[in-house]
Parts: sequence; C-alpha cells; structure tokens
Amino acid sequence: MTTTIAFLSPVPAQCVVPAFEPVRSRRGRRGPLRALRRGRRAPVVLLALTVAALAAATASHSGASPPGAAVAPRARPPAAGLAVRLVSAPVRIADAETVRLLRAGDRVDVIAAPNSPMGGAGEARVVATGARVAEVPRSGEDRSDGGALVVLSVPRSTAAALAGAGVTSPLAVTLC
Repeated sequence: MTTTIAFLSPVPAQCVVPAFEPVRSRRGRRGPLRALRRGRRAPVVLLALTVAALAAATASHSGASPPGAAVAPRARPPAAGLAVRLVSAPVRIADAETVRLLRAGDRVDVIAAPNSPMGGAGEARVVATGARVAEVPRSGEDRSDGGALVVLSVPRSTAAALAGAGVTSPLAVTLC
C-alpha cells in the first residue's frame, strides 16, 4: 500500500499593510494646567495648600527645643535655598593633631571650651555648626603651644562669633 501526500494549497501571497499616520496623544506636558481648564480646580488647589502647609510646619518646627531647656545662642549654617554670602574666617584650633585629620572641603562643628584656672567654671558651647574647611596648615606650620590655624568658610555673623570665642577660650573641632 502506498501513501501519497498531497499539498492542498501553495504558500499564501504576501500581504501589504497600508501606511498610517503616527498616533499622537493629547496628554502631555500640560497635565495639571489642563485639569484646571476642565473644572478640576478643587483638587489642584487642595494639593497646593497641603504642600504650602507642610513647608510652613517644617520650617517652624526645625528649631524647636523642649520646654524649660536653656537655649544657648549659637551660629547655625543658613537654611538651604537662602543665598548667604560666606567669608573666610581664620580660627586657631588648640590641638594641632586634630587639625591634621582635616582636609579642605570637610564640614566641622567648632566648640569653645572655657579655660579657667579654677577648672570647670563653665560648660563647652558650640560656636559654629557645619562650617566648611577652606584651608588647613601644611605640615610643620604649628605653633609652639600646639595650636594650628584653620580657615573656615562661614557666614559673616558666624565669623564674628568665632573670633570672639577664640579670644576668650581655646577652640576645638569635631567632624560632621
């Protein structure tokens, strides 16, 4: 018995797809403005008010302290977004070995420790927070008393506080 296989039809011919114009969406870069034009003002205004309220609440609570706590005045770095002119403030740090750890660009807190002969007459206080180190001394530039001069970039008011604190007490730094 012989079996024959017969092909019923040949391969179909190629189909031609007509050219179409590109599809363009009406949505795009103007989504929120379009919502305002379509009468959806209430959600957009509510969202804007929520953002403004959160920004105001964050700004007012950033400097809060617990009730009854003594707040020592200190110079703080400016808030982000505010343009403050920085000045170079040379600061004599009491421990030259600590200064050798610093590099230009580091952020430091400057602390004034009262130097009284009676010992423990006053507490250490933070004079500047987040000051950027502009220059550090080269090796061999320390003073005989062990101090070293560091140049910090700080706002003008902080520079005045650093100069005043440096006259009355030895200064120390901590890395941020």
